[in-house]
Amino acid sequence: MRGRKRNLRRWLLDALVALAALFVATYAGDWALFSLRGSPLSTVSVNRYITIPLKGNKKEYDYLGTSDQPCSRSLFPQAGQSPCWQLRRNSNQGMTN
Repeated sequence: MRGRKRNLRRWLLDALVALAALFVATYAGDWALFSLRGSPLSTVSVNRYITIPLKGNKKEYDYLGTSDQPCSRSLFPQAGQSPCWQLRRNSNQGMTN
């Protein structure tokens, strides 16, 4: 029984190390491509909303308009900008008052 637990722990540790190495390699590759392409930045139009709390735990959403948000054309956030695919997928941005 102890041998099985030891084998399971070893397998889980190996899997965790492999996943961490895969993440680091993917991020490094994304950064390298981003740098080699000359740090490509773009803009995405996002809809902005503000949330105003009302009585009785109700909320009111007011539309503030659209604005162009800068983004990086990469898989992960680069150069302090969110990736464009993420902004396109979540084009409605809310703020709380």
